[in-house]
Amino acid sequence: MDAIQVSFWVVAMLVVLAIAFDFMNGFHDAANSIATVVSTGVLKPQRAVLFAAAFNVIAIAVFQLKVAATVGKGIVEPGVVDQHVVFGALLGAITWNVITWWYGIPSSSSHALIGGIVGAVIAKAGAGKLIGAGIAKTVAFIFVSPFLGFLLGSLMMVLVAWVCRRTSPLKVDRWFRRLQLVSAGAYSLGHGGNDAQKTIGIIWMLLIASGYLGANEKMPPSWVIWACYLAIGVGTMFGGWRIVKTMGQRITKLKPVGGFCAETGGAMTLFIATALGVPVSTTHTITGAIVGVGSVRNASTVRWGVAGNIVWAWIFTIPASAFVAAVAYWVSLQLF
Repeated sequence: MDAIQVSFWVVAMLVVLAIAFDFMNGFHDAANSIATVVSTGVLKPQRAVLFAAAFNVIAIAVFQLKVAATVGKGIVEPGVVDQHVVFGALLGAITWNVITWWYGIPSSSSHALIGGIVGAVIAKAGAGKLIGAGIAKTVAFIFVSPFLGFLLGSLMMVLVAWVCRRTSPLKVDRWFRRLQLVSAGAYSLGHGGNDAQKTIGIIWMLLIASGYLGANEKMPPSWVIWACYLAIGVGTMFGGWRIVKTMGQRITKLKPVGGFCAETGGAMTLFIATALGVPVSTTHTITGAIVGVGSVRNASTVRWGVAGNIVWAWIFTIPASAFVAAVAYWVSLQLF
């Protein structure tokens, strides 16, 4: 087998690994899309995952590829990425996702991927090859996205409480059981639009680095776009049931009106971030929105200890996945 064929099969293997990460992203983050709609009893789990998966894929027609461009071209300087860096980044992200899924911790697949890229690049060429603006934007939104979700979720709750102040609780519950389908659909749309593009970005990065795509290409191939959106949709269909309970019940008890406000606040945050090209965490976003809704009702109903454990997982995500990615980078040098 000649060098070109070996190169092709290595690239093909890494594309498959990236699609597997995308599937796991949908599987791991399905809870973010469906936790509130399941916990409030609006949809049964099986119907909820199909509903969310459909909107994950529909997002392909809604959002521009700004997040993919940030991941593919805005994190690392040109010429640094190779197959070893991509392998390390993906393995670091997948390992952290498996660990947090197993323990039911709603961590960020997005930041695991960014951490993986950072760790593999540092292992190869040092921190100087990272693009500071892209890293800073991503790190800033670790704090901005949950705060914005908290703010918008709580404002939605206040607005709804004022609008419905003369309406009976039974009627409000009946209305928002229907409206929560709209908010869950919007959140799933934002989830697919932001998260699928991260994998599109890393495959785009790989194809450029391996010479299969020119560095000046403004769009990745259409097969990459479709493969990534479909993979995250299928992953969502399989669901991340270990995390649903944490997101839907353990942080605070939600009713349909609260679920609607949390999902709407989270969806607005995702739409803003995707329009700005920021790879943000859907987990951070919906957690902030759920806490915001719970704190409006009564701050004591929020289980701050559970929320605190989730925050610690957020803090450790990038360094933990970066460490695994650095080790995986050195291992890959011995493999291919």
